Amino acid sequence: MPPPPSTPRKRRKEARPSELLAAALDLFVERGFAATRLEDVARRAGVSKGTLYLYYENKEALFKAVIQEGIVPVIAENEAIAAQHTGSSFDLMEILLANWWTKIGQTAFAGIPKLMVAEARNFPELGRYYVENVINRGRALVGSALRRGMASGEFREMDVETTIDVVIAPLLMLLIWRFSMSCCAGDDSDPQLYLQIHMNILRQGLRQNAGESRV
Repeated sequence: MPPPPSTPRKRRKEARPSELLAAALDLFVERGFAATRLEDVARRAGVSKGTLYLYYENKEALFKAVIQEGIVPVIAENEAIAAQHTGSSFDLMEILLANWWTKIGQTAFAGIPKLMVAEARNFPELGRYYVENVINRGRALVGSALRRGMASGEFREMDVETTIDVVIAPLLMLLIWRFSMSCCAGDDSDPQLYLQIHMNILRQGLRQNAGESRV
């Protein structure tokens, strides 16, 4: 009976999908979706193009896997946090945004929103996939925290869908700027200070004030 394969070789084989996804993410963020070639992904991952095709049938499948394996789990984690939260609604909002920033905004995945804004019109199927799996679920989380706060009287009554945009937009702009114009503007802004100011503004803007009418 031949000896079993060595442990290092087994680990290397199992690691290939994650290495391919990491290489793909780096190249998608650096070059955009259209300009990224599968052979370049394989080369950066240190495997042959044929090996890449064993796992992903085309570039679209590879991109969807990057989203499914990297961003969707963070959204699912936030959904679990929201389901178990018993404190104030603003605390929940702060926890959700902080977790998203730590696990997406401070990682290579931070470049994905800029990529989607730039290329969704040219690749509508990918755009729809991103909307369904990332944007809609993210908006639902923020919306649930807002409705929870309004129902308890912690937040003043506002149009929820519009308020979701106001909560999320500054964070998206921070990422889009970072992966676009910041290289030309000599930007040395502090993301943590930016986020702190944003949360302070939200805290003042969301809280209930007696005698206010619905916005």
